[in-house]
Amino acid sequence: MADQAVVPEKLAVPIGAASRQSWLLFGLAIVCAGLAWYVPSQAGSLMLFAASGSIIAVAMLLLLTSHFQEKRDRRALVQAADLIDLDPAPCFCTDEYGAIVAQNLSATERFGGRMGQSMSQALSGLLINAPAAVFRQETALVRERMARETLVTRRGHVRVTAHRVGKGALWRLDESVESAHRSGDHIALPMMVVSPNDTILSMNDAMRDTLGRRARRLSEVFLKLPLVPGQRRSVQTATKTIDVLPVEVRAVDGRREVYLLPAGGQAGINDDGVAARAFEALPVALVHIGGDGEVLAFNQHAQALLGLTPGEGPYLSDLVEGLGRPVEDWIRDTLEERIPHRPEVLRAKRREEDCFLQITLGRIATSKGPSLLAVLHDATELKTLEQQFVQSQKMQAIGELAGGVAHDFNNLLTAITGHCDLLLLRHDQGDPDYGDLVQINQNANRAASLVGQLLAFSRKQTLQPELLDLRDTMGELTHLLNRLVGEKVQLHLSHDPALLPIRADRRQLDQVLMNIVVNARDAMPDGGVIDIETRMVRLPEPLRRDEAEVPAGQYVSIRVSDEGVGIAPDKLSRIFEPFYTTKGVGEGTGLGLSMVYGIIKQTGGYIFADSTVGQGTTFTIYCPAHDRLADEFSSPTKERHTSPAELSAIDAVSATTQSEPPAVSPTDGVVLLVEDEAPVRAFASRALRLRGYTVLEAENAEEALEKLRDSALAIDVFVTDVVMPGMDGPSWVREALKSRPGVKVVFVSGYAEDALDKTSEEIPNSVFLPKPFSLSDLTATVQRQLH
Repeated sequence: MADQAVVPEKLAVPIGAASRQSWLLFGLAIVCAGLAWYVPSQAGSLMLFAASGSIIAVAMLLLLTSHFQEKRDRRALVQAADLIDLDPAPCFCTDEYGAIVAQNLSATERFGGRMGQSMSQALSGLLINAPAAVFRQETALVRERMARETLVTRRGHVRVTAHRVGKGALWRLDESVESAHRSGDHIALPMMVVSPNDTILSMNDAMRDTLGRRARRLSEVFLKLPLVPGQRRSVQTATKTIDVLPVEVRAVDGRREVYLLPAGGQAGINDDGVAARAFEALPVALVHIGGDGEVLAFNQHAQALLGLTPGEGPYLSDLVEGLGRPVEDWIRDTLEERIPHRPEVLRAKRREEDCFLQITLGRIATSKGPSLLAVLHDATELKTLEQQFVQSQKMQAIGELAGGVAHDFNNLLTAITGHCDLLLLRHDQGDPDYGDLVQINQNANRAASLVGQLLAFSRKQTLQPELLDLRDTMGELTHLLNRLVGEKVQLHLSHDPALLPIRADRRQLDQVLMNIVVNARDAMPDGGVIDIETRMVRLPEPLRRDEAEVPAGQYVSIRVSDEGVGIAPDKLSRIFEPFYTTKGVGEGTGLGLSMVYGIIKQTGGYIFADSTVGQGTTFTIYCPAHDRLADEFSSPTKERHTSPAELSAIDAVSATTQSEPPAVSPTDGVVLLVEDEAPVRAFASRALRLRGYTVLEAENAEEALEKLRDSALAIDVFVTDVVMPGMDGPSWVREALKSRPGVKVVFVSGYAEDALDKTSEEIPNSVFLPKPFSLSDLTATVQRQLH
């Protein structure tokens, strides 16, 4: 049939690249076979004949592959041609070279016969820059199977859609009523489509009649740029200058539709004129507001955004909030032109979900006096991104604050707990002051715990990782957990028999489990069951949830489930934030779960929370599994120190405390103590002298180096703070070790171990002791360094 689409079989199919390569290989094979006759040696001839045969086999394979591929492509194009035959929209099929090989009846009636031409040639009479548009579509088809773009033409909007079919493409042009509707010809309101660089792409009839000419640039229309939606602008027509209110509707590709509303003594929005009809027809949310803030009129788009019902006339202050000052003052200042016309972001009160609106007010003059036109845009996504950015900045600031506070605060706690330890050495349990000293010690430990939790959140605390078998460590922890949950709550523990070890800090991991279990206990005031389950989990592909991605691999999963009251969905996403708590005032610090999150992330793991209100909550932890022995990870230069912050949770449930530090045998040795904090230096000096050491004190690094100028002075151990005024700890130690290479070093600091300069790792025979430390921590560390 003459009216049917021409199918690809009727066209000559060009030789493909694979076919050309096959014929080149055939030629190369013939050359090799010809050379074989002229090679004097029989072995050489056989090798050339073998090479010729191999090349022929490869060429035949390429030829067959190319043949079947081209056959499949032709079949796909034939099917596409049959599919478009009855489509009412103009459609074309092009081959891999971009030539049109089929077109349907609608395309023939619209564009004429275009067989063999390129799409840019076929569309040159329709699109302003057809080659660029076709190139964009063809480039997109390289990455995707489908590409779509809405283009502006002289007759309106055209949607061009391209589908990849084999090596060719199917093109469809949609000049629907909807696109014509968007061109603005259905209303008597001036409208034009403008490119990102202010080039006018098209105008409707009303715009051309208003200007009396066809303008090319936005600067030819408006006397002042840039445009501010809702703010009055002057337009130069062929005969006079008129005032209008521009309204912009932005598209995804950067284009924008500019509508002109009458202003300055012309018809008001409530009048039965052009502006009244355009008010409803505009594809943007508009609200007409009286001088007292009352909503006089609104179109359908504004009705949906604000949650309004037809016929009502509330005040704007009843619909939006969050300006930071009364909405009535904002309206009054805009009416009297005391403030510049700039958009404000407010929240819609009547929407059930959070909806933020960007509102721009423009002053207009109506027959009833001055009023305001509000242009509304949905800014919820923008506001959400802004809140996420502010939240990340807040979290970073808290982390930096935690590190700074830790240094000074840990110095104070070191002095308090240290002198308390010295007093406990002189008092036994029968002494009247013993209980008071124990209380001081315990409360200092709890204060240190708060700093430790902040450091855990900011992932700046010092970890001492080791290979752990959770079946052993959690079994030892069970007795403490049972004491924590009390008699009303039952604790069930189950393990996977094939559980692999994980690499983590045991004390910190115990702290994580204790915090989660205590929260589960608090969620069940009437009692219940807490299930702790460990099992092996193998992820064949990455696990994506809660904006996190767990890489594929083997993990040890720890699940802690309770039967408590649960957590509301709007609160569940915030439970890991610092200082956020679902408990009542005075019942929680809001640091427990943030500390849990920080420890797990610093360990290299992941933690997720699932909760149903009234049914309970489940925390799931994924830790990377290890299959190597623990001694492969042991480090002779790193010592394990138990800080009061790590033991604070145990202290909270323990009725007694260790008043006497572990016995350390008296020894002799010379210690150079360098500490800028006088109370800490006084405590450390007395503690070391009590254990039999000779202690030389220095207030700073410069004083320490001055003492070391005495070559007759023998020093066994340097005990030095890391951060000090002037030269820091690692710097002066490196200088001192040049003349005293055998001296051992103990670095102490209120910052985390990461605060040490990375070059300090090059210092031999050095260990790190975090503040606050106890008397026994200090003396035991020095003794280990000496022996």
